[in-house]
Amino acid sequence: MDVVVVESPAKAKTINKYLGRNYKVLASFGHVRDLPAKDGSVRPDDDFSMSWSVDTASGKRLADIAKAVKDADGLILATDPDREGEAISWHVLEVLKQKRVLKDKPVSRVVFNAITKQSVLDAMANPRQIDVPLVDAYLARRALDYLVGFTLSPVLWRKLPGARSAGRVQSVALRLVCERESEIERFVREEYWNIAAILGTPRKENFEARLTAYEGKKLQKLDIKNKDQADGIKTMLEGATFKAVSVEAKPTRRNPGPPFTTSTLQQAASSRLGFSANRTMQVAQKLYEGMDIGGETAGLITYMRTDGVQMAPEAISAARAAIGKEFGDKYLPEKPRYYTTKAKNAQEAHEAIRPTDFFRTPASVRQYLDADQARLYELVWKRAIASQMNPAEIERTTVEIEAVNGARTANLRAVGSVVRFDGFIAAYTDQKEEDSEDEENRRLPEIRSGEQMAREAINATQHTTEPPPRYSEASLIKKLEELGIGRPSTYASTLKTLEDRQYVTIDKRRLVPDAKGRLVTAFLENFFERYVEYDFTAGLEEKLDEISDGKLAWKDVLRDFWKDFSSAVDNTKELRVTDVLDALNEALAPLVFPEREDGSNPRICPKCGSGNLSLKLGKYGAFVGCSNYPECGYTRQLGDAENGNGENGAGEDGTKILGKDPYTAEEITLRSGRFGPYVQRGDGKEAKRSSLPKGWSADSIDHEKALALLSLPRDVGQHPETAKMISAGLGRYGPFVLHDGTYANLETIEDVFSIGLNRAVTVIAEKQSKGKGGRNGGTPAALKELGDHPDGGGKIVVRDGKYGPYVNFGKVNATLPKGKDPQSVSLEEALVLIAEKEAKGGGGKKPFRKAAAAGKPTAKKAAAKKPAAKKPASKKKD
Repeated sequence: MDVVVVESPAKAKTINKYLGRNYKVLASFGHVRDLPAKDGSVRPDDDFSMSWSVDTASGKRLADIAKAVKDADGLILATDPDREGEAISWHVLEVLKQKRVLKDKPVSRVVFNAITKQSVLDAMANPRQIDVPLVDAYLARRALDYLVGFTLSPVLWRKLPGARSAGRVQSVALRLVCERESEIERFVREEYWNIAAILGTPRKENFEARLTAYEGKKLQKLDIKNKDQADGIKTMLEGATFKAVSVEAKPTRRNPGPPFTTSTLQQAASSRLGFSANRTMQVAQKLYEGMDIGGETAGLITYMRTDGVQMAPEAISAARAAIGKEFGDKYLPEKPRYYTTKAKNAQEAHEAIRPTDFFRTPASVRQYLDADQARLYELVWKRAIASQMNPAEIERTTVEIEAVNGARTANLRAVGSVVRFDGFIAAYTDQKEEDSEDEENRRLPEIRSGEQMAREAINATQHTTEPPPRYSEASLIKKLEELGIGRPSTYASTLKTLEDRQYVTIDKRRLVPDAKGRLVTAFLENFFERYVEYDFTAGLEEKLDEISDGKLAWKDVLRDFWKDFSSAVDNTKELRVTDVLDALNEALAPLVFPEREDGSNPRICPKCGSGNLSLKLGKYGAFVGCSNYPECGYTRQLGDAENGNGENGAGEDGTKILGKDPYTAEEITLRSGRFGPYVQRGDGKEAKRSSLPKGWSADSIDHEKALALLSLPRDVGQHPETAKMISAGLGRYGPFVLHDGTYANLETIEDVFSIGLNRAVTVIAEKQSKGKGGRNGGTPAALKELGDHPDGGGKIVVRDGKYGPYVNFGKVNATLPKGKDPQSVSLEEALVLIAEKEAKGGGGKKPFRKAAAAGKPTAKKAAAKKPAAKKPASKKKD
């Protein structure tokens, strides 16, 4: 028997069915080792040696794999077919070597791009060895990320309190978001006008034509700058005659795009389905790992972390057969279509994302999938099948029209198109093509050259230029890919890191840099500019790819990087905080000193009138303060122009009175401190305070909202099973409901005020069913209640833990013997397990000691009275 190691238990189950009894398939559950999050895990002075750690869960899984390998004939490493998958196989192999269980047993590596029986069997028939250059590229990337994070982040913490951390790729992605925000702030809108005529043909059919030239001058977008100009042209056209001087119909072809890569799938899922990059990858992972389709377990799509755009020859043949069946032969081109990627550093050996079976149409599998899975599978299927279809044939018609009013002339143009043959559009169109329902996609009526046109109306519309849009997750991924920064496996995690560290927020699916994110970016641009340059980061990615191709030695790349990087870090040791603040004041002037409505100098303190405002650094981050401190105590949160102490209705003590509490008659005030705006009831140490929840600005807070915040937590009602109160509140991690120590998150702050008892019970039950009721991991779900402890101190419960069932009493957790059915555990057996655990020093407080002091029979004594035959004598404890 051979042992096969894959990454996920879902894959293990499916692949074991394919391989049969002669194989035992075990899951590593992803990475099994990582660099410890502390200094010294990568040692540049020791030729970049690394220390790896194994967490408890991974240790148990590795022990299971080692035990299985010890009794097996051989080991087959079958983790994912990318760099991370190769690294996991290498880690597993290294641990097994250390455990000395391999001896002379054969070890092989197999990869498959799809989880189907044929793909798996083909892979098993073509084993290879670990790809050492690919592992080297992983080691180099992991070391670089560690060295940047653990060397640069402490500099940030010392020089820029409140900053979370810096990362090699995330800092560059954050720079893109911040630069776009600066572009928007600097943007100056310009007014312009468009003029269009509604004209009628001799056959009484109307169409629209837009002005393109006036008095012999070709007009650009911004040439008509104001209403006076527009009205003058409109008046001329209202008295003009119109004639079609040319009609040109030109056939064009629109070709399909290639199948999805990771980044294009994330972009399409964002624009079409509203998925985040992270959500897209979660759903795609499930489709890849395998679903139960009418009694057959199979993966529905190929591996979803890829930058290749080509499909395997057999997949192209299957797609062509499906096109003939589903759409007809006229949609099938004579020859297959082949694609090459335009992305930098693409690995062409990786196949594009496609269905594993093109005859599994979206309609045929919908009943086996949830809504998100069905929508994403349909997207993948349509895009892949469209990539092998005939082009769409479109006839584009352009009509040039002359307007004459006495000696003055103007030219107008009408453009329309007609789809003569839909081709691949029958299966799939890009979102941008669907969204471009402008004049070019309109069908024009029959128009003949030389015909006079009837004027129906002349319309002049005012517009203003718009700033560039903020990045969405999809457009940022596209930009990173264009720059050659990051790789398919990193995009989703990079974006999630930026959000988790509160460097960006997402508003209407757009990325908005937080003030602390802009501070970090400005700091890095001023003092570590080289390491947030796009070309430098892309160049480093190219070197990592060359390592994976075996063209560069990974430690040589690390040495070159570390030499300059460590020197740059050393140069900041003498950097004074005042130097940092001076640089940031200038770099972030629009954010730190926003213009005031009255036109006064935004750098002068509005409270004392003589001090200069500047960035200040506190324990929890940056804020704006007055140079006359402590005489002047004016402060405001960075980026909040309207709510500093002393502005816009605020009193001399930095408060804004909102009203009084109707029950206590205490004043309700809005205040702005170093940590942001908050509301307060009363004064002094006993005053009740509440920070504003995410999404609520200080401008939006009125008396009613302040009272609502200060009323939290609120009682929702008694739980129908326990009769204990359920409460709703706002905590450090956002809105929640709480019942008997179990916290469950709510989606919005509004839910805190509106949630009823029925929904609260449901939300708590869902959280408990996941085994994560507590705020920090929480209390896992109870499998069986055994009753109260005879010595007092609470109930004894059998729970389902992360590493298996166990008995729980207070803070004492005792694992059940291997193979023991949790439902068969008796109270007496539980008491023995608890007593043994207590004797070993496990758990926190020890209730039996209190009982012993009171002269009561203790659990330890109760355990000793149990029949000795139930426990081996060698394990008895005194």
